[in-house]
Amino acid sequence: MRHLIDLESISKEDIIKILDTAKSFKEIFTRDVKKVPALRGKTVVNLFFEASTRTRNSFELAAKRLSADVLNFNVSSSSVSKGESLIDTAKTIEAMASDFIVIRHPSSGAAKMLSRHVKSAVINAGDGTHAHPTQALLDIFTMREKKLKIKNLHVAIVGDILHSRVARSNLWGLLKLGAKVTLVGPPTLVPRHFSKLGVEISYNMDKTIQEVDVVNMLRIQKERQDKNYFPSIMEYARSFGMNEKRMKIAKKDLLIMHPGPMNRDIEISSSIADGPNSVINEQVTNGVAVRMAVLYLLSGGDGKFEDPA
Repeated sequence: MRHLIDLESISKEDIIKILDTAKSFKEIFTRDVKKVPALRGKTVVNLFFEASTRTRNSFELAAKRLSADVLNFNVSSSSVSKGESLIDTAKTIEAMASDFIVIRHPSSGAAKMLSRHVKSAVINAGDGTHAHPTQALLDIFTMREKKLKIKNLHVAIVGDILHSRVARSNLWGLLKLGAKVTLVGPPTLVPRHFSKLGVEISYNMDKTIQEVDVVNMLRIQKERQDKNYFPSIMEYARSFGMNEKRMKIAKKDLLIMHPGPMNRDIEISSSIADGPNSVINEQVTNGVAVRMAVLYLLSGGDGKFEDPA
């Protein structure tokens, strides 16, 4: 891979290689010194046009554990706020000898456009409603770690599918690895045309929760509530929230996930988020391992990393 823009455009084999490499990196976390020299002398730039402390910190920690230098670019105080274009900004950064540019941008396609104009490896950390590939990879890594497989798993993705780059990236990765995917939510947020991608559509959370092996609860974006996609936040919670009542009719080993940040007691009850079936905190840990794997492979690593310690 030259860049990581989305999971739609990479192969099943590439996805598996990332997951396998992430597993070898996660083993390092058990050491006293959680650092390896794989990217010593390399520079990773976090170029975030949207706020995301969780994702940015995860990439920063991943880079530092690989011994890379890290620059967090503060867009709000940069020339971008004075009208400088994305390409000009990236080229200025690249002139500082960057090797990787991790970009988050509110416009779909920004990461792809950037990759056509720079020599650095570009990693998409979320662009508009298009893609968030490393989030999907860490979600899939977590599923595989807990369920020991992806093929034939039945995964429900619940919530605002219409605007979710996380949902789009997850469904592409899961389908390529042989999972069955059901998208769940109100009709306004789960349009029927998604079925053309090879997924099932459900507007009945109670029925679906009894059938699936994994449920990935997406954050309800309260800022979109003025568009009237559903009657009210409380009505959404009653119809599609993951709560104790639904937990009782689900499979006993149901895996519960959430990409964060959570709206507790809206899309997921606190008791469920903190309960024994939840792997939400493990997703965060796995995110560092997955992002280490992506950086390592984009630097030319062969996927057979061996810990020198």
